[in-house]
Amino acid sequence: MPFSHRHVVLGVSGGIACYKSCFLARRLTEAGATVDVVLTAAAAEFVRPVTFEALTGRPVLTSLWERGGGRALAHIDLAKEPDLVIVAPATANLLARAAMGMADDLLTALLLARARRLVLAAPAMNDDMYANPATTANIKTLESRGWHFIGPESGALAEGPSERPGRMSEPDAIFAAAAQLLEQGDNPGKSKWSGKRVVVTAGPTREHLDPVRVITNPSSGRMGYALAEAARARGADVVLVSGPTELTPPAGLKTQHVETTEQMQQAVQGLVGSADALIMSAAPADYRPATQSAKKRPRSNGAFTLELEATPDILGSLTRRKGMVVVGFALETGNGLANARSKMQNKALDYVILNDATEPGAGFEVTTNRVTILGPGGKQVDLPLLPKRDVADRILDVVEEAL
Repeated sequence: MPFSHRHVVLGVSGGIACYKSCFLARRLTEAGATVDVVLTAAAAEFVRPVTFEALTGRPVLTSLWERGGGRALAHIDLAKEPDLVIVAPATANLLARAAMGMADDLLTALLLARARRLVLAAPAMNDDMYANPATTANIKTLESRGWHFIGPESGALAEGPSERPGRMSEPDAIFAAAAQLLEQGDNPGKSKWSGKRVVVTAGPTREHLDPVRVITNPSSGRMGYALAEAARARGADVVLVSGPTELTPPAGLKTQHVETTEQMQQAVQGLVGSADALIMSAAPADYRPATQSAKKRPRSNGAFTLELEATPDILGSLTRRKGMVVVGFALETGNGLANARSKMQNKALDYVILNDATEPGAGFEVTTNRVTILGPGGKQVDLPLLPKRDVADRILDVVEEAL
């Protein structure tokens, strides 16, 4: 994962959106980052330092004059050491002071000393303040110095609803943008995934027997969502085609929700005409009832025989764009390697990701996975049991060779 063993400084300036920064701090910490929070005096009026200390497990810095941990020049250390500085919320006042090169508190001092290193800012302010030419000029100035920005969005502000931008982006969106910066570094063009159009399928499908009963499987969709998030972090233009799950789509992705295998087939076929890569990590139902009842069948009717028919073969029926990289998944319960290689050949796949549904910690409804990546020329990469987001990154590392 991009945040594992990374050092991130989260600068929080004074606005009502400070409460969102608490969720961001927790998300970054859970993703494996070491997070140092720097609060301005105004921010500390909205959220007390102890809140961030509880979320990150690290002391919060609020003043240039603090010398905790022997850091006599904390603004210099915090400028040079971290892999990324995130400013969320970045108020109009903070942006103005940073653009002017002021260093009158710890946050602006470390930003001034951070020259040409990664900074991601999430503006948050009244919509009139954001629309003011002074704010526009300040953002342009900071962009010219290498800052990256996400948002703001339109929507409810502290004073009420607004159709104009000003609302800070949601923590998940900031997290995704930060992941992308860490994946790509300060030069997005260096990623082989940058600008590539990638279609990812995820989750199960459902085939109805009647209005309340379905044929489905226990797929959680986590592997597909992790792959979509990982591809997005590398700069790809990702479309996620998702069957029914309880997951929230990763921020910054276009998502199409489907229910049946036929609907997934139609969605994928409509997208692959311009795709550079298709990653079929969904677990669509292979069978559906030959007939569907328009009404719920009463239990009192007793036993009955259910006739099934095959659902559409999404990969087998696909009209592919020349040069598109196609990755399939093979979830097996025995004779896995032989079955996966057969699937790779029969469906003309570039890569197949094999995993065993019976192995503890792998397969359905878990957050980890153990897979074997099969590729062209007999290529085989066996991965250990890993969190699914780490598995996604390892898969993309291998697939990247074909882009």
